[in-house]
Amino acid sequence: MSAVPARVFIGLHTHAHAYRKQRMLMQQQINSWTLHQRMTTTTLPASSNEEGKAPHKSSLLQELALATKPYAQLMRIDRPIGTYLLFWPCGWSIALSADAGCWPDLTMLGLFATGALIMRSAGCTINDMWDKDIDAKVERTRGRPLASGQITQLDAIVFLSAQLSLGLLVLVQLNWQSILLGASSLGLVITYPLMKRVTYWPQLVLGMCFNWGALLGWCATQGSVNWEACLPLYLSGVCWTIVYDTIYAHQDKLDDLQIGVKSTALRFGENTKVWLSGFTGAMLTGLSAAGYACDQTLPYYGAVGIVGAHLVQQIYSLNIDNPTDCAKKFLSNQQVGLILFLGIVLGTLLKSDDTKSKPKAQASPATSAYVQLPQSKPDVIS
Repeated sequence: MSAVPARVFIGLHTHAHAYRKQRMLMQQQINSWTLHQRMTTTTLPASSNEEGKAPHKSSLLQELALATKPYAQLMRIDRPIGTYLLFWPCGWSIALSADAGCWPDLTMLGLFATGALIMRSAGCTINDMWDKDIDAKVERTRGRPLASGQITQLDAIVFLSAQLSLGLLVLVQLNWQSILLGASSLGLVITYPLMKRVTYWPQLVLGMCFNWGALLGWCATQGSVNWEACLPLYLSGVCWTIVYDTIYAHQDKLDDLQIGVKSTALRFGENTKVWLSGFTGAMLTGLSAAGYACDQTLPYYGAVGIVGAHLVQQIYSLNIDNPTDCAKKFLSNQQVGLILFLGIVLGTLLKSDDTKSKPKAQASPATSAYVQLPQSKPDVIS
């Protein structure tokens, strides 16, 4: 028998060693996997069941989110600026109606905040129902649920009915005078979206609608409207709305021109800053008159001054041809409402010292006007 070369023996030995090593690694992996399976099935049966159910639960949540997302968009739930702008005139009026040295009625503030959220969302639904065809032609609004076909007109009507029912539920918590006054604003809410088709002043109608709370807030706390204070407050709010919504309308002016929709942005044109300065001056005059009618103190007038400075900065730094800058200036108006509200609250709290001294001041003239009559001795009958 011929001899086998050494390299053959070496090769066989090497392959055998590699084979044994590979087999040991495979056995270790099998043992590890078996151990893992035993631990999973014996100690964690509940988690195994939950994992089986997780995809089903996840799909339900995803379906629910997809179904409700268009309605959340219809309510502008992701853009609360409209709710703030609707609430602040209500808050101003409630705070102005508070007794001297007292905080505003927190229950009323809560009710009106809830009402502002509901009615603003209802207003958005009404607006989108009227403007479905127009929104589809505007770059900024063509993705809205009605314009994009995510929900139908019938869906929107049913949803609007639910919104108005909730709004009525809030309204009936107030006195009957306030219920009548609040219900009377519904006509403005419904007709406002039509105004852009017939007039260059839809922002005026929006102001009349958005600032109705300046009348309603006082009526809800006092049972009637104090026109000496509330009328200038209401008109100031209307001027404020024209300012911020004209800035907002400049975002869409090119689309509006093509479609034929009207706005104060198109009416004012290159003179926008002059017009807005005039409305700002009218707003500050009205706020001063409302404060005088309520015997407001220094913090209130300080807040009015800060509001004026804020609006002046807005107007004179505004670039009406830059939609991004217009949006930024518009959003900053929530600060205007908050500043004035804090000024009213602080001013009312400081009114206590003045009102306490008033009875004394009123009593002194009556005392000094009193003249003692001479007393004559009675005749003696003899």
